[in-house]
Amino acid sequence: MSDVTSEVQTFLDRLAERLAQRGQEPTWIAARRQAGAARFEALGFPTRRDEAWKYTDVRAIARGDFALAEDAEFSPAAAAALTLPLDAYRLTFVDGLFSAALSQLDGLPDGVTVTPLSRALEENHEAVGGPLGRLTGVEFSPFSALNTAFVEEGAVVRLAPGTVVEKPIILQFLSRAGERAVMSHPRILVEAGGRSEATLVEHHVGEEAAANFTNLVAEVIVDRGAHLTHYKLQEAPLSDLHVASIHVEQGRDSTYTSFNLNLGGGLVRTDLISDLNGQNATSNFYGLFYGQGRQHVDSHTVANHNAPHTFSNENYKGILDDRAHGVFNGRVVVKRDSQKIEGFQSNANLLLSDRAEIDAKPELEIYADDVKCSHGTTTGQLDPEAIYALRARGIDEQTARGLLTLAFAGEVLEAVGLDAIAERVELAVAGKLPERFNLAGLVEAAVALGDE
Repeated sequence: MSDVTSEVQTFLDRLAERLAQRGQEPTWIAARRQAGAARFEALGFPTRRDEAWKYTDVRAIARGDFALAEDAEFSPAAAAALTLPLDAYRLTFVDGLFSAALSQLDGLPDGVTVTPLSRALEENHEAVGGPLGRLTGVEFSPFSALNTAFVEEGAVVRLAPGTVVEKPIILQFLSRAGERAVMSHPRILVEAGGRSEATLVEHHVGEEAAANFTNLVAEVIVDRGAHLTHYKLQEAPLSDLHVASIHVEQGRDSTYTSFNLNLGGGLVRTDLISDLNGQNATSNFYGLFYGQGRQHVDSHTVANHNAPHTFSNENYKGILDDRAHGVFNGRVVVKRDSQKIEGFQSNANLLLSDRAEIDAKPELEIYADDVKCSHGTTTGQLDPEAIYALRARGIDEQTARGLLTLAFAGEVLEAVGLDAIAERVELAVAGKLPERFNLAGLVEAAVALGDE
């Protein structure tokens, strides 16, 4: 049993209160909810004695007094100010609850459904019940079990075979400031049919004074020949707590590309696992985390090469200032008889302060002999000689540091295919520099510096 039994009981009490307010559920939902609650009660919250959590202290979550949101009210003007300026289909949630008023799904092409989980369960719960929980079950982590216990809302995205979606699909999660902190447990289910293509954007953002807890689980199924690009832009308020568990299953000839971009949140943990189950499946993991103040950002990734002739490529970069703390743990696992695979992993970190800290642990676990794998990590500070060289050209120190920092992030930003997202990240990394300079010119200069 966990040594935080009282904290666990508090969450279970919240669950009992919520269930008392709800009507009768289908038997399979009730059974899974009960299994999730039992699993969470048995595991408890992870502690730093657990290897996977040794650098991340979740007591701020365990000891939090979180209510559950009762409505999805949010000022349209405030939401518009937070919304990504993208021509896209949009499903919006406020503190985990669906907001029809802030969503825009008109014009979805044939073969595409984007539905709130609650509505999908009402309309055809049997069709949702099969894939929901298939990848994670309740054993993925204590937080996944907690999500399964509380799950009531989220998104279901389905692409019929051969469907190509030209515009991005945005799942927007808004965190609201209120008299009391709230928690939400969104569940995302994505099924990309064979040879389909789409771009999915998760955007987590909120009011500056919000101090809530989000515990998200996403299950992504990418069938044979499908191509899915998945952006997760996390710029929640600095008092928010954010945990995300993402599990991907890839079929033959499929491609899954992940952009995990963390700019906000006080305590952030993301687990990303991709199972490459069919030959010629490819996974690309791009990550960038930027921390300041006392932010804590933890990224754990796993690429499971379960079939021969599969490919994974990972490039994560961390930028930490003040007393921020970053964690990177990336694993490439090559299963027995998974020959002719390629798995590459790179993690580079930039510390802008003597008090910033990074814990990095790249791993290879190989049970086959005909493979091509590499991994590595570096940590350093801005080069004083490079700063001096820029200052010798008449550039002030603040601008010089911003240029060099942006150049460091440039390798990941160049891969971002949506300008609105790239610009959000550039603004965060470069600080106030875009107010004084042409941003496009600044980025070009930074990229040029990175190429030298």
